[in-house]
Amino acid sequence: MITKQLAETLKHGQILHHITLKNADKSPLRARVNGKLKTWKTRPNEFSLPMKHGLKTCFYITQASANEWEIPSL
Repeated sequence: MITKQLAETLKHGQILHHITLKNADKSPLRARVNGKLKTWKTRPNEFSLPMKHGLKTCFYITQASANEWEIPSL
């Protein structure tokens, strides 16, 4: 699970794994951090982390979808 404090420490290009979705070879779906974490002063619990999957698919991890992602263990 990704928290706001953990998302603040992520660097550009760092890989995250999806908990339930898998690739065709049964490995976890991977996506990389594509930009800077966005936060708001008026909504301190909310955040938006830009991500990229594959060549063209871009999306955001927010507080609503953060429980679906994890940092891979080495």
